[in-house]
Amino acid sequence: MARESGRTAEGEAASVSRREEILEAAVCVFAQWGYYKATTAHVAEKAGISQPYVFKFFKTKEELFTAALQQAFGRIRRVFDGVQAPREALLGEMIAAYEGLMTTHHQEIVLQVHGQTIPEEGIRETMRTGLREVWAQVENKFREAGLPDPEVLTSTFMANGMLCHVSAVLGMPEIKPVHKAGTQ
Repeated sequence: MARESGRTAEGEAASVSRREEILEAAVCVFAQWGYYKATTAHVAEKAGISQPYVFKFFKTKEELFTAALQQAFGRIRRVFDGVQAPREALLGEMIAAYEGLMTTHHQEIVLQVHGQTIPEEGIRETMRTGLREVWAQVENKFREAGLPDPEVLTSTFMANGMLCHVSAVLGMPEIKPVHKAGTQ
């Protein structure tokens, strides 16, 4: 019996791993082609699997796209959760953490930019939820640190992040936000 449940655990682990591989492929494909030009066949090809296998994990292209967005927002929240800095260095550390994500997970940033333009309600709601959660997390972090005007600071931080998105996607480093000394 233990052997049988071991196979189930191995099968579940393999299934989770395959799902993650499909999501990674989807991020690459959607970032490159956008939502409307990308197909689940492109994702399957990138993942090295058959298209029907994609549908084993994701019923529709929209479900796949929203899962990829949720993964991207989740990564941002985990990275921000990990930022531990004294009050006077917190903003600079948050900026550095975000800039690190822009380098290590550029395609997820591109995916979020695409997500902002898609009118399908499920995708719009995923974008709204992701942005609300990140916004609340950042504001709470600034508030708990005792930074003055945490609402204003959060608004500025998020606006700068969106300009960073545009800068990265368009390949225009000259429009990337400039920060005061001590916040970098």
